[in-house]
Amino acid sequence: MTKVLIADDSIAVRKVAERLLTEAGFGVTLAANGEEALAYLAKETPDLVVSDVIMPDKSGYEVCAFVRAQRSLANTPVLLISGIVNDEVTKQAESCRADGVLKKPFQGTSLKDRVLELLAKRQSTVAPTVKSVEKVAQPIESTQSSRVSDEQLDGYRRAVARLKPLEEELLAERDRATRSAQRVAQLEGQVGRAQEFESILAGERERIAQLKKQLAETDGAVARVQELEAELQKERQDRAQQAARLAELQAGASRVQELEAALNAERQAAAQLVEQMAEMEQAVTRSQVLAKQLALEQEQTSDLTRRVAEGEQASAQVRALEQTLAAEQHTNRDLAARLSEAERALQKVQEGEALLQTERERNSLLMKRVSETELAAEQASKRFEEMATKLGEIAGLASQLGNGKRRP
Repeated sequence: MTKVLIADDSIAVRKVAERLLTEAGFGVTLAANGEEALAYLAKETPDLVVSDVIMPDKSGYEVCAFVRAQRSLANTPVLLISGIVNDEVTKQAESCRADGVLKKPFQGTSLKDRVLELLAKRQSTVAPTVKSVEKVAQPIESTQSSRVSDEQLDGYRRAVARLKPLEEELLAERDRATRSAQRVAQLEGQVGRAQEFESILAGERERIAQLKKQLAETDGAVARVQELEAELQKERQDRAQQAARLAELQAGASRVQELEAALNAERQAAAQLVEQMAEMEQAVTRSQVLAKQLALEQEQTSDLTRRVAEGEQASAQVRALEQTLAAEQHTNRDLAARLSEAERALQKVQEGEALLQTERERNSLLMKRVSETELAAEQASKRFEEMATKLGEIAGLASQLGNGKRRP
């Protein structure tokens, strides 16, 4: 089963990527940060690596550089993912020799399609390389055999048997020199010593060409084996020196990438701080306006409270008047009963009628005052409800303001 490593500090992105690739039939390993990814790559060899660009410890660029620096992982495709894909991200991805950059969140099957594309591309490039390596030794053997006499055939065959391992090692050295040249070509814009390294590589290539020419022209292959071994030993020493210098160049390039990543992180942090300062300034301005509105609303609330208290007092007076009115009505009923019984006393009846008229006027006046008091109380209740609604809105705004202050 094809193995894919996914490194991202977001658990949501990891789960989405795992689901998409698992459904496509891949074996998926998850890493929560760059350190976990590097620890896994130091022990295992996945078929493809998917890494987030920005992570807390090691960035995706550093993960990609680690993959390219390992001989067993050098041909492993690396797909970087980022929430922002711009010229800077693309440039850094090319600098660390990533195979592509994909924007997240993923759209549809974009992740699966890109993974399948990179795996197919890797398979198509590996097969021709193996075939070309197998064909290298054939021209050398045919050229030498045509120039060897019958008397030297046995000795030459033994020499060829010793030459083949040397040729394989030479091909391996050529392969390392080619990869070193490619790596130096990518670092020439960052390290000033690339030209010197290229001249060294050119000299090595000339030496290798001379060795091939000497191998093709030699008649005493057995005697030449020792010289070739010495040359090969020298080549190995020179290659070790080149590897050491290449390690220094890679360390310098890695430091440059770390500084660039740190600079980008500082720029993003500065931009976030600017946005937060702008939001805080707006929040402060808004809080000042709300404070003024709150003071005004508090004054209105105190006024309404006073008016409500007055309305309650008026209501108490209305209740007292209602009780008095009830007592008067009871008295009036008693008087009416007495008037019906005292038909003989005309003078008393006239006095009772005068009192009744007075009571009626008083009752009418009381009813009018009760109606006015009820209307005033109803208006005060409405104004109190409106004020309570405004106070609720002010409390909501104050809560939002408090949440905004805590968020930064």
